[in-house]
Amino acid sequence: MIVVTGGAGFIGSNIVAALEEKGVRDVVVCDWLGTDDKWRNIAKRELAAIVEPPDLFAFLDAHASEIDAIVHMGAISTTTETDADLIARTNFTLTWRLWCWCRDAGRRLLYASSAATYGDGSQGFSDDDSQSFLNALRPLNAYGWSKALFDRKVARELGEGRGAPAQHAGFKFFNVYGPNEYHKGGQKSVIAHIFPVAKRGEEVKLFKSYNPDYPDGGQLRDFVWVGDIVSVIMWFLDHPGVSGLFNIGSGEARSFYDLAAATWSALGKEPKIGYKDMPAELRGKYQYYTKADLSKLRSVGYDRPMTRLEDGVAQYVQGYLDREDPYR
Repeated sequence: MIVVTGGAGFIGSNIVAALEEKGVRDVVVCDWLGTDDKWRNIAKRELAAIVEPPDLFAFLDAHASEIDAIVHMGAISTTTETDADLIARTNFTLTWRLWCWCRDAGRRLLYASSAATYGDGSQGFSDDDSQSFLNALRPLNAYGWSKALFDRKVARELGEGRGAPAQHAGFKFFNVYGPNEYHKGGQKSVIAHIFPVAKRGEEVKLFKSYNPDYPDGGQLRDFVWVGDIVSVIMWFLDHPGVSGLFNIGSGEARSFYDLAAATWSALGKEPKIGYKDMPAELRGKYQYYTKADLSKLRSVGYDRPMTRLEDGVAQYVQGYLDREDPYR
C-alpha cells in the first residue's frame, strides 16, 4: 500500500495515475476534494481508500503493517498565501509528524520540498543538504520559508544522528506544468492561463520586467514537465536505498516568451505576445532566474533525459488542454 497525501492535487494525482499504471494495487489518496472539479483529477483511478486529512494518522495506525511508503505531496502551495500559521501547520508540523510516524514504523517517506526555498537565487540552486547551506537560504515568501524550515529540521536530525524513515527523499520541484492543475486558479502554470487566450487567437499578455537585466518576457525559469517529476518519484520508489534532498527540474532556464511561443506553436499558430504590469505585491518577491542543478540526482543513478520545453508544451496542449477531456 502506498499513501499519497495531496493525491487529488496536481502533482499528487499524476503520481497516483503512475502508481496505477505501475500495477500498485492499493493506492490511498489523502486529500480534501472540496466543492469544485478537483475530484476529476482522480476520477479515472482505482483507489483503495480516500482519507480526509484529519483522519490520516488514525488510518496510518490502523494499516501500519500494510503500508510500504508515504508520498507526501499535500501542502499549502499558494505562494501568495498570507496565513503563516496555516502554512506552518500544514507544511512544517504535519510533515514532521509524518517523518516521525515513518521513522517509528520503519516505513518510507518521499516528500515535496520546493525550489522556492532558494529565494532570489543569490546562493545558487545546488541541492546541497548540509545544514550550513540550508541555513543560508532566504526564501521570499512564507510558503518557501515553510519548506526550507523542514529541510533544515531534517538536516539537523540527521546531523545529530537521530533516527530517520527507512527511506527519506525530499524533492525541490521547480516550475511544474501539466494536466490536472486546473483547480489551482491563479497558481496554475502560465501555459494553462494563456492557452484559452491563444486558442481564441487573442494576444497573450506576459508580465513586464522590473529588473534591468531581463527584458519584458525574458524572465527565466526552469519549467519542468510533470511527467518528469513523476518519473523521478517512481525511480525513487524502485530504489529504496537512496535518500537525500534532490532538485527536480529540466536543468534549463527558459524565458516566459519561449513558453508562450511554444504554446502558440503547439496550436499551429503564429504568436501574438504583449506585456502587462506585474502586481505591485509581487515585484519585491519575484524570482527572475531559476535553473535546477541536476548533478546530485544524476549521481545517484537517475539517467532518464528531461523533456525539452517545446516537447512538453506540445504534449500538454495537444494531449490535454485542447481536448474535450483534459484530465489524466
